[in-house]
Amino acid sequence: MKSVIIHEDAEKELCHAVEYYEDKVTGLGLDFENEVRKALISIQENPKLYTETKHGVRRHLLQRFPYFIYYDEFDDYIWIIAFAHTSKKPFYWKKRAH
Repeated sequence: MKSVIIHEDAEKELCHAVEYYEDKVTGLGLDFENEVRKALISIQENPKLYTETKHGVRRHLLQRFPYFIYYDEFDDYIWIIAFAHTSKKPFYWKKRAH
């Protein structure tokens, strides 16, 4: 299985989202983090399963939360580009893609 590398800005997005949900309801941030963890495992196990965007990267929509995980697959690893809210400015993360 390929390793997962998370872009520094994507890591910040994830932390902010966890904090946001935790501030809303105690435990909700942990729920979000757990769903992201499960999604990352799914991406690792079958990276070609999820929709390819017009920008040549793939995206996985979380089940319970309105977030996409944008990623790209390389020979040796999977590059996580963004944890993007579905209603945020689209494709703001394009400059992060390799």
